[in-house]
Amino acid sequence: MNTHPFFSSRKVVFLLACLCCLLWGSAYPAIKNGYALFAIGADDVPSKMVFAGYRFVLAGLLLLLMARLTHRPIFNLDGKKMRQITTLGLTQTSLQYIFFYVGLAYTTGVKGSIMNATGTFFSVLLAHFIYHNDRLSLNKAVGCLVGFVGVMVVNFNKDLLDFDFSLLGDGFVVIAAFILSAASIYGKKVSQSMDSVVLTGYQLTIGGLALTLGGYLTGGTLSGFTPAATALLVYLAVLSSVAFTLWTILLKYNRVGMVTIFNFLIPIFGAVLSAIFLGESILEWKNVFALGLVCSGIWLVNRESR
Repeated sequence: MNTHPFFSSRKVVFLLACLCCLLWGSAYPAIKNGYALFAIGADDVPSKMVFAGYRFVLAGLLLLLMARLTHRPIFNLDGKKMRQITTLGLTQTSLQYIFFYVGLAYTTGVKGSIMNATGTFFSVLLAHFIYHNDRLSLNKAVGCLVGFVGVMVVNFNKDLLDFDFSLLGDGFVVIAAFILSAASIYGKKVSQSMDSVVLTGYQLTIGGLALTLGGYLTGGTLSGFTPAATALLVYLAVLSSVAFTLWTILLKYNRVGMVTIFNFLIPIFGAVLSAIFLGESILEWKNVFALGLVCSGIWLVNRESR
C-alpha cells in the first residue's frame, strides 16, 4: 500500500473523511428536494435513475475538466486501465445505485438507511481477507458494532420494530451496500497506479451514462429544469465529485477499515441536515446519543489502527 505524508496523517484522514460524510449526508435532503423540483414520484425508479445519471455524468465531467486544467494526463489510458475504470464505474456507480433505488422503493427510509450501513461491515470483512495489514480485531469488531448501533439509534422509530425482511426491498439495499464495499476495495487497487482525480472522473462519467441510459430505456424522464432545479443538480454533482475524489485518495493511502468506519457518520449528518433543511425536529436526544456512539466506534477502530 502506498503512503503519503499528508493524506496518511490521522488528523487529515479524520477531517477529510468527516467532510466526505458531511457532503454525502447533505445529499439526503438535496435529493428529496430534487425529486420535488423535478416532479419525480416516490415509486418512479427509472426517473430517479435518470436524475442520478445526470448528477454523476456532470460530476465526472467536472473532474475531468479540472484534471485537464491542472495538466493531468487524461487521454493516455491503455486498454487495461480503461477496462478497470469501466468495471469500477459500472459497479460502484451504476449497479450499486440501481439496487439501492429499487430497494428503497420497496422498504422504508429508516430500514433502508440501517441496511445500507451494513456496507461498513462488508468493507472490514473483505479487507480482512484481502490485506494482510488490515486484519479484523476485537477493537475493530466492537467499533463497527458500536457505530452500527449509532445508526440504528438515529433512525429509531416504530418502523425499526418491524422485523419483516423483504428481498426486493431490504435485500436489495444490502446487496447495494455489498457492491459498493467490494467496488471500493477494487477501486483502491486500481488507484495505486492511476491519478485519483482522473480515475474518479472517468468512473463517475461512465457509471452516470449507464444509469441515464438505463433510466430512459425503462421509461424514465427528467424535465422541469428551472434555475432552482438546475442549481440543485449542479450542487449534487459538485458534492459527488469532491467527496468521491477525496474518498478515493483516502482509500489509496490508508487501510480500508480505518477509512470506511467513518461511513457511519453519513446517516447522522443526513438526519441532522434533513432536520435543518426539511423543517424536521433536530433537538432530539437520539441524535446526540447516536453521534456519540458513532464517534466512539470511529475512535475504537482508529485506536486499533495505531
